[in-house]
Amino acid sequence: MHPSDRPGPHSSRQESLFPLDALHPGHTPASSHTARSGDVPEPAALSPEAARLLDVREIHAEPEAAASPRGRQILARFPHARLVEVDSHWRIPHLHGNEGNVERWVRVKTETLVLGVRKTLTTRPNGRSADWIAPGASNGCAMACAYCYVPRRKGYANPITVFTNVDAIIAHLERHIARQGPKPEPNQCDPEAWVYDVGENGDCSVDALICDNTADLIHAFRAWPTAKASFATKFVNRDLLGLDPRGRTRVRFSVMPPKDSRLLDIRCSPVAERIAAAGDFLEAGYEVHFNLSPVVLRPGWEEDWAELLRHLDDVLPPAVKAQAAAEVILLTHNRALHEVNLGWHPRAEETLWRPDLQQAKQSQNGAANVRYRTGVKGPAVRRLRELMAAHAPWLTLRYAF
Repeated sequence: MHPSDRPGPHSSRQESLFPLDALHPGHTPASSHTARSGDVPEPAALSPEAARLLDVREIHAEPEAAASPRGRQILARFPHARLVEVDSHWRIPHLHGNEGNVERWVRVKTETLVLGVRKTLTTRPNGRSADWIAPGASNGCAMACAYCYVPRRKGYANPITVFTNVDAIIAHLERHIARQGPKPEPNQCDPEAWVYDVGENGDCSVDALICDNTADLIHAFRAWPTAKASFATKFVNRDLLGLDPRGRTRVRFSVMPPKDSRLLDIRCSPVAERIAAAGDFLEAGYEVHFNLSPVVLRPGWEEDWAELLRHLDDVLPPAVKAQAAAEVILLTHNRALHEVNLGWHPRAEETLWRPDLQQAKQSQNGAANVRYRTGVKGPAVRRLRELMAAHAPWLTLRYAF
């Protein structure tokens, strides 16, 4: 179907390519916060921020995912979207395998969702940002950061895939946390709690615009005194302030010099807005850290990072500074992603793709990436440490690579 033929915002019903009998029960929607009971909550109106990111016209769904309570919640939130049955959320040839979608990179992120059931539930060790990487409740993002590693596996389109079996993910995490017992000693991830990254392949703040997966995870971690959830975000979603995390969820606001962000962080909240939100999130019960990421080496990078660190020092409340820590991550890039970016945002590649400064890197998942050369990266990390010490000495550096 050509985009112009898709249902518009005034369509009278949800068009579908497979039966919807099980997806729209006749009873009155429940008013409960989650959809676990089998009822479909009354969908909340999309916020202006959500409407900017998500004008969903098409939902590709595995039938089991669409028929689930969480799937029905999502369909109710986007009632005018065309519903398309797929065998697998990973294998949608005309979406992920369609090279022509590169030119529609941002539009696909805006207009398309994928619903699937996460079948493999594996928690794996990390040791950097978190002790453990949890099975995520989503994959992909409505934002379009030019350096994002997630699209490297998907091909020519990277919309959000929401996994609707969040209850199974939570049950898996509960069993995993119980097996660990109390944390035996402090480490760089946390002095007391086992830290679980719950958003490795997406942005939980954006996911919360779509459904209650993020809320369910935050609420679950409140009950686990030996564990803590963690996710990085580039989007300020103030609806998260009402979830009462009780100190059991760490939000890591990713920041970079605004000059870099305007070029590379497409569709994200402005850096100044992310920083300004830190105090509100701390007051609401979150732990607040920062990702200085990615650090992109280009003329003037040292001066711009110094200015950003001074801004953090000037505007952050003392309470945020007292508990803040940071990760420093220099850019890692990928040739396949470079080729995709040339099709929709070539100007970004003038900064990201620097063969004169980069060398091949085999990542932990086997991907063939590129990173800054050894003789370039080491001095850059040392320089950024010096800038932090000079302009934000209160900011604990958890790790840098």
